[in-house]
Amino acid sequence: MRVYLDNNATTIIDPKVFAKMKPYFIQEYGNPNSLHDFGTKTHVALKKAMNQLYIGLNADDKDDIVITSCATESNNWILKSIYYDHILNCKKNHIITTKVEHPSVISTCKFLETLGVEVTYLPVNKKGIIETHVLESHITDKTALVSIMWVNNQTGMIFPIKEISQICKKANVLFHSDAVQAVGKIPINLKEIDIDFLSFSAHKFHGPKGVGGLFIKNSQALTPLLHGGEHMGGRRSGTLNVPGIIGMGEALELSIENFNSKNSNIKKLRDTLEDEILKLDDVFVVGDKNERTPNTILVSLKGVEGEAMIWDLNKNGIAASTGSACASEFLESNSVMDAIGAEKNLAHTALRLSLSHFTTKEEIDYTVKKLNSAVKRLRAISSTYSYAPNWHESKL
Repeated sequence: MRVYLDNNATTIIDPKVFAKMKPYFIQEYGNPNSLHDFGTKTHVALKKAMNQLYIGLNADDKDDIVITSCATESNNWILKSIYYDHILNCKKNHIITTKVEHPSVISTCKFLETLGVEVTYLPVNKKGIIETHVLESHITDKTALVSIMWVNNQTGMIFPIKEISQICKKANVLFHSDAVQAVGKIPINLKEIDIDFLSFSAHKFHGPKGVGGLFIKNSQALTPLLHGGEHMGGRRSGTLNVPGIIGMGEALELSIENFNSKNSNIKKLRDTLEDEILKLDDVFVVGDKNERTPNTILVSLKGVEGEAMIWDLNKNGIAASTGSACASEFLESNSVMDAIGAEKNLAHTALRLSLSHFTTKEEIDYTVKKLNSAVKRLRAISSTYSYAPNWHESKL
């Protein structure tokens, strides 16, 4: 059996999405900016897809949604544009983010520090989320931007975005959220939550890879990351990825169709898997299951290296990960486990399991069986493992 439990890294394209995309590869392949019939036909489909994005995010028609290649590009764009638009020419030179952001945010902030920008990396609590009073205490009259993710990619923990936005508005500070793990998984209403900029990526909600977006509140000005044309109103040059945009629009519409029912089924399977894992000795799951997206588990298995577990599961056809897909090739401790205060040896034991609405009960039952066997085998050969009741309560 093959079981895919790495949906926070990427997802299968929904067959319905692929069916919508296919004609725009081989039949209606015109550039939507062209004036001939080939172009005008794709332009109509493009307009529909953009409308699907506005509806899916509950965005206002006064706002902009600019197509990018992915959320990494969107995150780089907003952070670097803030540098050019608000830091170089203003008295503000401070950005606030968190220690558990995606590498595309952390690495860009590190780059901006080399240019003289002051960056505060907020800590998280033992649940893996920031506390709003901590954010509020670090905002100064020098703060240009707060960039905090909506949902953590490793734990699935949902951050208090509405409260964060209110704090930013009160302080007259721009607010950006990397919502890659939120869009398509939890309700998003950008008419109710005052966010200036929001990043998302299609391949996280059963759309195609290579296409994402940046929401811009009230169409405010940003220095483009790419120059050389008038695409996307001059905001982002480059010939549009028409099949990708059509796929992203369709995927978002499908993801919110029967939303509550699908999430309920995913959560039921996730909880079954989590409850079975917690029957093992010396395990710790980060965050309460009711404060996470319904599909995600980050578990630490004492005495079992995360990479060793990944290989063991993979031999049995099960795909999982140790954390961020953008950093998984490096044998480093899990950044969230570090951030919540886990001991160094425990931070290497993290295993992330992330489901989708394509996951079945049979796959979960199979995973439980193989995971139990893997834990027993790997602990038996570990030179560092010894049983310690309630170890996570005393160590974290």
